[in-house]
Amino acid sequence: MVTLGCTRNDVDSEELAGRLNQAGWEFDDENPDVVLVNTCGFIEQAKQESVDTLLEAADTGAKVVAVGCMAERYGEQLAEIMPEADAVLSFDDYASIDDRLNGILRGEKHTAHTPKDRRTLLPITPVQRHSSKVATPGHHTVDLPEGVAPASGPRVMRRRLGEGPVAPLKLASGCDRRCTFCAIPSFRGSFLSRPPADVLAEAQWLAENGVKELFLVSENSTSYGKDLGDPRLLEQLLPQLAQVPGIERVRASYLQPAEMRPSLVKVLASTPGVVPYFDLSFQHASEPVLRRMRRFGSVERFWELLESVRALSPEAGARSNFIVGFPGETDHDFAELERFLIGARLDTIGLFAYSDEDGTEAVDLPDKVPADVVTSRFDHLSRLVEELTAQRAEDRVGETVTVLFESLEDDQIEGRAAHQAPEVDGITTIVDAPDVRVGDFVTATVVASDGVDLVAEFVSVLKE
Repeated sequence: MVTLGCTRNDVDSEELAGRLNQAGWEFDDENPDVVLVNTCGFIEQAKQESVDTLLEAADTGAKVVAVGCMAERYGEQLAEIMPEADAVLSFDDYASIDDRLNGILRGEKHTAHTPKDRRTLLPITPVQRHSSKVATPGHHTVDLPEGVAPASGPRVMRRRLGEGPVAPLKLASGCDRRCTFCAIPSFRGSFLSRPPADVLAEAQWLAENGVKELFLVSENSTSYGKDLGDPRLLEQLLPQLAQVPGIERVRASYLQPAEMRPSLVKVLASTPGVVPYFDLSFQHASEPVLRRMRRFGSVERFWELLESVRALSPEAGARSNFIVGFPGETDHDFAELERFLIGARLDTIGLFAYSDEDGTEAVDLPDKVPADVVTSRFDHLSRLVEELTAQRAEDRVGETVTVLFESLEDDQIEGRAAHQAPEVDGITTIVDAPDVRVGDFVTATVVASDGVDLVAEFVSVLKE
């Protein structure tokens, strides 16, 4: 199995692995009968990577099957341009993935689906649970097969594909927002929260399998619970997840600034076991651009949000992504974005140069910014961002941080402090450390920085 794209896709792959494992499939990277490529369809670069990966998989001589966002989004179109793929499957095929793959091995021709707008459909078809038992926090039990857990959406299974001390845990699927630049709701479906009992049961299972940090993922975590009748459900769930035996850290991702109520800020910034980490989806800072994006906010309002976070937790981590050159972006709008970034003190900043994306409203918006202007603004802001994030890391010199040890490189411990999320943020290297094990939490003092990365001197190993 090859997984591309975001952490939500990582969970999807483990759900597919759970179904296949229960059906008797084994995973073999050396001599597979089938290569299952979980594709990404977010932006043009991700689509190209998905196509390239499918082509590479075809060279193995195994059957090649495309699943995931790009497969869902383009269906028969992808099958037509990619004859190297033996099948292109939809999310609706996930519940029957064993039958689909067995049919492909028998030489049956799979007819790819016609793409459809999933906002009127469930994101992924649920399936029934199976044997064995896992206790929920309410002391009830649910039937599960050995080695798998309940996973995203009601009544599905999951099998871990990695062995590290960090694991993503999906809160919800889909999105109800209608941002003009984003096509995700059309192929991921409408927002669907998982029941808290399912989330907690899976957290317990992950802890029993060596996980120390839960990375909560969804298309929009701040909306968790609204479809279950309680829009403040995340405030209740976070402390419960932090109390699961064996879980030392809980980290939430993809928070909508417009939905960041004070009570949620307080829980994220001051709950023991929940790291004060704010992955805020700003996208821009100029009010007119945000309105064209069908979003809300301004430089001052976003600064106020960050100030409210730091009033509770001065060392909190904060990151965001921004689109440069959105239709109608003027020199003044761009200057507003620059002004915001200079004052925001973000730890990590992701930049995207705007380009038209199939199926989005932004494609038809007037006043497109010329390509050379987009490139110029993107290059300028990239240099500024590199300087700003390096300065923010340097500001952390002298801080005492708690680092989760994840790997050993050249006899140096590498891991992440509380303000660093897996894969998308920087790392912390610990020097002069005694023998420690992967999964240990190490207290250290930051002594230097290198870009967004930190170097810290060992102080002690935290005991459970």
